[in-house]
Amino acid sequence: MSRQTRQPDNGKPENPKRKTTPKQIAALVCVVLLVGMYIGAFVAACLDLGDSGRLFAGCLVATIGMPILLWLLIWSFGLMKKRRDDNRLPQE
Repeated sequence: MSRQTRQPDNGKPENPKRKTTPKQIAALVCVVLLVGMYIGAFVAACLDLGDSGRLFAGCLVATIGMPILLWLLIWSFGLMKKRRDDNRLPQE
């Protein structure tokens, strides 16, 4: 049996080339940093490089803190952009 590709009900065809937004890029960077920290903590624990417990505790704190800081950064950029757009003179 052949499968047909469904199009959205709004009549617009699906766009295979989606634009990557700055929010998606920032979230991906945050994920990569968190994964890198955990890999570094794991390697430090396996090689017994010392203070691996403190490094792991720092990773746990960063797991909570980095997404919150990322959200605050995106939120503040949104406010600045809105203010900039509101302060523009109307063009005629």
